[in-house]
Amino acid sequence: MHVSEFDYHLPESSIAQEPLADRAASRMLVVHRREGRWEDRAFRDFSGYLRQGDCLALNDSRVFPARLLGRRTGIHSLPLGKHNPKRWQNLSGEVEVLLLRPISADAGTWSALVHPGRKMRTGERIRFGDLEAEIVARGEFGERTVRFLFDGDVYEKLNVIGHVPLPPYIKRPDAPADRERYQTVFARQPGSVAAPTAGLHFTPAILDACRAAGADIAYVTLHVGLGTFQPLHADVVEEATLHSERFTITEENMARLRSAARRVCVGTTSVRSLESAWRGQCDETDIFIYPGFNFQATDALLTNFHLPRSSLLMLVCAFAGRDLVLAAYRHAVETGYRFYSYGDCMLIV
Repeated sequence: MHVSEFDYHLPESSIAQEPLADRAASRMLVVHRREGRWEDRAFRDFSGYLRQGDCLALNDSRVFPARLLGRRTGIHSLPLGKHNPKRWQNLSGEVEVLLLRPISADAGTWSALVHPGRKMRTGERIRFGDLEAEIVARGEFGERTVRFLFDGDVYEKLNVIGHVPLPPYIKRPDAPADRERYQTVFARQPGSVAAPTAGLHFTPAILDACRAAGADIAYVTLHVGLGTFQPLHADVVEEATLHSERFTITEENMARLRSAARRVCVGTTSVRSLESAWRGQCDETDIFIYPGFNFQATDALLTNFHLPRSSLLMLVCAFAGRDLVLAAYRHAVETGYRFYSYGDCMLIV
């Protein structure tokens, strides 16, 4: 399969730039995969599609302020040409760092994306207010290893100086309201650089309605990182790979999931967690789900609308069929659904 087979046209005006004032006010496109049809509903109807013995799988990972804005510091020697009389050049300038995952126990060293990455050399330092960091290694696709020159609680410091890492298709700076709105109401475990967006629609009242419908609730924790949102670096689907992401499911939650009559995954991150756990994986997963995948743990899926040619769209196509999903996406575009992180949702049953 080619990545181009998972493309569709989306007008820029369809991309939600702001969340709705009411989390539960989103539209919900319900896709009946075995019948090959869909219906337009509202997310408030979600609990009506649940039944006794169901178990919702919710990702309780919490987004942390992973986007840092700083400046390069120091003066560095450069091998300049003979026609340039200067022997030294000031490399100070604006730098944006997106922290991806800690790679040291004290969270002092991180894998990160740095922009402008090509100009940042090993040994260079960046200052974010009163916090300083150093580039200690370079990786592929703009990744860098960044070490903070700080002995205190890094997460506490990030909560002060960091910005909410809104996706690049949201064409505005993050606002104070995003710190709460770009989180699910059940977020508990800090570690994600993007929200598990299907969960953004839930309110405490909706969760109560799900329980009243006879559904149990289990939590998984998958910290969303580069593996979820980075574009695929291959033209052929089968040749692409994903970065690994950290996930955990406690024994108590696993017992609830295994005993369920039907497992309803809320978000692609929950799917990846369950399908990895059912295959004996723990702690880390790089599972790549595309058409032809044999689902072992997922019976229904609530998900937002995903970018063209993305691994997440391929996962949805694997679950419901490429032709049906892309036809439903075309319907969603034509009828004014709001797309992506702050947009509407799709329930696949």
